Amino acid sequence: MKTNNGNIKVAAVTAVLLLGLSACSNMSDRDRNTAIGAGAGGVAGSVLTGGSTMGTIGGAVVGGVIGNQVDKDKK
Repeated sequence: MKTNNGNIKVAAVTAVLLLGLSACSNMSDRDRNTAIGAGAGGVAGSVLTGGSTMGTIGGAVVGGVIGNQVDKDKK
């Protein structure tokens, strides 16, 4: 029996993102940008490295830092 791990991973990530977004209701704009940046960076890092764990983590870190710095000077 052959399973398709790609579909399982996509479904798991989607479920985690949907549940995680519900926790963003009381976050500041900067916190929300950090979380969105980390998510987008993790996906991009995973895609660019062919699903490498280190690529995903590295992308999430870089995306989180960039998201944190967006609109830094706004008050």
